[in-house]
Amino acid sequence: MSTKPFIFKGSRLDYWLASGFGAGKSSRAPGTLGTLVAVPLYWGLKSASPSLYLAAIVLGFVFGVYICSRLSEELDCDDHPGIVWDEIVGFWIAMLGSPLTWQYLVVGFLLFRFFDILKPWPIRWCEQKVKGGLGIMLDDVLAGIFTAILLNFLPL
Repeated sequence: MSTKPFIFKGSRLDYWLASGFGAGKSSRAPGTLGTLVAVPLYWGLKSASPSLYLAAIVLGFVFGVYICSRLSEELDCDDHPGIVWDEIVGFWIAMLGSPLTWQYLVVGFLLFRFFDILKPWPIRWCEQKVKGGLGIMLDDVLAGIFTAILLNFLPL
């Protein structure tokens, strides 16, 4: 667990984004709240254009590795619960290829949280073995991929 509290430094863009615009500051279910923050962002990106959506995922991942690495070192914690940027990008990946409907949104949200919380193999292995910002991002990327695969086979 963390050795330093996640003190919100609103003047720093990396804290603001890493905390999911403050959602990660919650003492209860910060990952779930971070995923909820991803929903309107997903809706807007998916509505705009497929290329913008893919660019957001790629840039979000690269930027996420950087900010998660930087903040995990600063907070002296491998994966501080207040850092939820990984949930945001992971959810965007989860919804890749899904139609923009409320049914897919709800099922995608629930499946993503299921995989992110229970961490079946290889998600748990990745979380335990890959450290730093890449490790923080990668387990949520895998949870997103698992969700996306299932969503593409569900008849909703």
